[in-house]
Amino acid sequence: MTHVVRFHEHGGPEVLRIENLDIPALGQGEIQIRVKALGLNRAEALLRSGTYIQTPPLPSGLGLEAAGVVEAVGEAVHGFAPGDAVSVVPPSSMARWPAYGEIATYPAELVVKHPPSLSWEEAAAVWMQYLTAYGALIDIAKLSKEDFVVITAASSSVGLAAIQIANIVGATAIAVTRTSAKREALLKFGAAHVVASADEDLEARLKEIASPDNIRVVFDAVGGPIFAPLTAAMARGGILIEYGGLSPEPTPFPLFAVLAKTLTLRGYLVHEITGDPVKLEAAKAFILDGLMSGSLKPAIAKTFSFEQIVEAHRFLESNEQFGKIVVSVD
Repeated sequence: MTHVVRFHEHGGPEVLRIENLDIPALGQGEIQIRVKALGLNRAEALLRSGTYIQTPPLPSGLGLEAAGVVEAVGEAVHGFAPGDAVSVVPPSSMARWPAYGEIATYPAELVVKHPPSLSWEEAAAVWMQYLTAYGALIDIAKLSKEDFVVITAASSSVGLAAIQIANIVGATAIAVTRTSAKREALLKFGAAHVVASADEDLEARLKEIASPDNIRVVFDAVGGPIFAPLTAAMARGGILIEYGGLSPEPTPFPLFAVLAKTLTLRGYLVHEITGDPVKLEAAKAFILDGLMSGSLKPAIAKTFSFEQIVEAHRFLESNEQFGKIVVSVD
């Protein structure tokens, strides 16, 4: 038996329950992990509330990121042994491969031996944020040192990962955050410029920073009315990569900016990387190299205990964090 977190109905954080369930038999090609820490993501709050892109049957588990120790390996698994310190690449379905538990089971191809310099909490905060940012900025946009890149929701774990990746390739990272409260923290973290969208004229500030012809890449998690000033400030032939929808307001299509500047507006999910073995291996190599060199280092916003999973989800929805929320299981 093992403790897991499940929900039997959609709703707020209070629907999450810690339950005691039998440990499923280990299948061929699978690895069983004794979880030490979990990384929390907004996708998990959306699944719990019934507004995610997947709607699993209830009751359902959840969770996309974990780090821990290999407990057992199934048949046809090579390169892993009990006792190995590992972390998990987000699966295509967190209902099928849930992380929230003391024991979690994953296909071997989604399990990675991370650098031993990472704490369990840091290791649980690696793969979703860095794979998401890598896929957009490196695989799709081919970001280079000549580029200015605008990063919205910049204090989120993915936003901070994007700042670090932009710095690795020498691009100029412009962090967009709602208010000025996190300006100094973002500058200290590595953003070259910070724009507070609620306090400043976003279009004017972006044009002032980069000129109207230099913003080739926008990495946006917000949508909504921000689309108009973002696209108005972009360079001809630029690309806006949309990976979220944090704004509760409708997202207008910026027709004339798109036509006049021949812009590309592209939706993006991390599954484009995790579902392609070749791209995933390239991404893992890039990220592991950055982790070992120290160029990539996860920012931990706050750590909760496993028994505080409801409180952790409440904090997740507060939008107060700077970086990743983690849960310590051990």
